[in-house]
Amino acid sequence: MGRIGQAIAGRAEAFGMAIAWTGPRPKPEVPYRHVPELITLAGEADVLILAMPGGASTRGVVNADVLAALGPSGILINIARGSVIAEAALIKALQTGGIAGAGLDVFENEPHIHQDFAGLGNTVLFPHLGSATHETRDAMTDLVMENLTRHFAGQAVATAVRQPDPYALA
Repeated sequence: MGRIGQAIAGRAEAFGMAIAWTGPRPKPEVPYRHVPELITLAGEADVLILAMPGGASTRGVVNADVLAALGPSGILINIARGSVIAEAALIKALQTGGIAGAGLDVFENEPHIHQDFAGLGNTVLFPHLGSATHETRDAMTDLVMENLTRHFAGQAVATAVRQPDPYALA
């Protein structure tokens, strides 16, 4: 339940949705209920929104078991990384009514999208362009320039890239 997850939760809460989340450890400062296991959360959810980092620790974390727990009335939304979903299991669940539908803007083998998605009437596909505004791109450019200026001046950069925690679950 990082910055993006909290922003999503705040918007969903404004629509009267009950919010619960999962992650490697509870965060006492987050006002929403923490559920220790993704499969448990999926079993409780009407809508499961994925906003997590990609990488080896999250590859395929949404698998056939998680989709079965989400169930035939569940909706899956993935704004994270395509690698977090076992795409073959998702396609099967969508084709067979294992889940009600999906909204996807990231895919396992980008830029190549699995052809079976095209024939699914219960799936919305959209390109991943959340940062594609003039304002955001200008801010990104400004940040790169600030980091370069700081680096070459021997100062700490504003947005250092953290090394991944090899023991983190997500």
